[in-house]
Order: sequence, then C-alpha cells, then structure tokens
Amino acid sequence: MPVVTALTYYPVKGCAGVTVDQARLTPAGLAHDRSFMVVSEEGVFRTQRRHPRLTLIRPGVTHDGAQLTLQADDFEPLAIDVDAFGPARPVELFGNAHRGIDQGDTVADWLSSVLDAPSRLVRVPPDHDRVTDGRTPGTSGYADSSAVHLLSRATLDLLNEKLGERGADPLPMNRFRPNVVVDGWPEPHTEDRAHRLTLGAAELGYTKLAVRCAVTTVDQETAARSGPEPLRTLAGYRRAARGGVVFGAKYAVLRPGKVSVGDEVVVGEWGESER
Repeated sequence: MPVVTALTYYPVKGCAGVTVDQARLTPAGLAHDRSFMVVSEEGVFRTQRRHPRLTLIRPGVTHDGAQLTLQADDFEPLAIDVDAFGPARPVELFGNAHRGIDQGDTVADWLSSVLDAPSRLVRVPPDHDRVTDGRTPGTSGYADSSAVHLLSRATLDLLNEKLGERGADPLPMNRFRPNVVVDGWPEPHTEDRAHRLTLGAAELGYTKLAVRCAVTTVDQETAARSGPEPLRTLAGYRRAARGGVVFGAKYAVLRPGKVSVGDEVVVGEWGESER
C-alpha cells in the first residue's frame, strides 16, 4: 500500500527544510512552504545555483506564522516578528514580476553576512495572486512552480542503483527537496502517471514533471557542490521530450486538508507520462 513517509516544507525558498509528521495542506502547498524568499538588493531571488550556502540556513516559523527564526553554524540565531501586512516591493522570480513584503534591515544584515552577498528577505503578501501553470492550474508562494513537489522512494532507489553502476555514491532524498515522499509504489516514476491523488484529507492534481537543475548537485548538509551527478546519470535515462531532465512530479492542490505521515496515497486518475 503506498503511503506518505515524509513531509517537508521550506519556509524560506532555497534554505533548509522543516520535516514534520503532519501538516496542513493549503491551496499554496504545505503551510508556510516558500512563504519567504531571499532576494538581492534589486529584488531578484537568490538560489542555491549561485548561492549554495542558502542550504546552511535553518529556518523555523511558528504555527501562526507570526515569528520566524533563522539559524546557521558560526552565526548567532536570529528571531524576528514577521511583517505580514506592510507595503510590498517588486521582486523577481525566474524573470517573472511578483511582490514581497520586506522584513527589515536586521534580517537583511544577518542574511548578507551568512551568504557574503547583500541580501534582503521578503514575505508573500496577503493579496498574492500567483497562478501556476501545467495540466492543473493552481497557486503557490515562492515555489519554482506548482504548490507541491512529490517524489517516490522507488524513483530515488532506481537512480541510486544507476549511480552505483557508475561507481558513484547514493544520494539522500533531501538532495531533491520534495514536499511529499511516497513509499509503496513498486514501479519507479509512478508519480509521472498519478494525475489525481488523495492523501489524508487533501487532494492533488498533477501539473507537470519536475525539471531538475544544478541545485541537485549541492550537498544539502554541507553546501558543497558534488560535480556532475546526479544530472549526468539522469541525462542518460530521464531526458524530457521538451528538454531537460525530469525527476519527480509537481501538483496543484485541489482540496486543502490535513496530511500526516502514514496516510495512504490513493490514485483517483491515471494518465500517460509526459516524458
């Protein structure tokens, strides 16, 4: 029986995740997922592609979202009261214009020191009206695209088998930063074809395959880049028809609700893989 085996949300885009036993799935994904984003002084989002040290920042957010804490080794922890209703400034995510509420100079100085680059922190404004694309339209905070990234254990096991054949070390699940991990599907890449599924009280609709980038080469514990893997191996068997390599799937939230580790994953609609 396929079940949810891990739930992780990422309060600050690009930073470390928070793994929980249960979570509230909102229209924009797991509660607080990618609610905050680190940007340059000009408002352009920062990513592990250029700033791998983002993964060394460990955020925490209170249940009501009113307070954010940030920790990083060799730096004093920082706690701030979240400004959720202040004036919004323009920010840019993958060339697309959005808005964000700046969280002030104290956290900006802290982030700038950790990343060794002038940075600021913004929060999704209350009237954030982003519409995500794909087979099932939806919304999300500052995620790359759709609200939920789901990956199955069988999919990672196959990759690690192929990495082993090349003499490379296996990779942990966190290298791919999924929100939901499913175990119990016997076939790798079943998520490619699971176009409508229920987990706990929530329901998800498939949007697209997850195109992978250089972030997958960053060790999420140390921020070290590991070289061409896993992209080199993925390119040998997971090239997408539209370009790039794909691994895992993205989903929009059709019905919000509570989700817990151990919940059965029920597929209500199957489809063909886009690959």
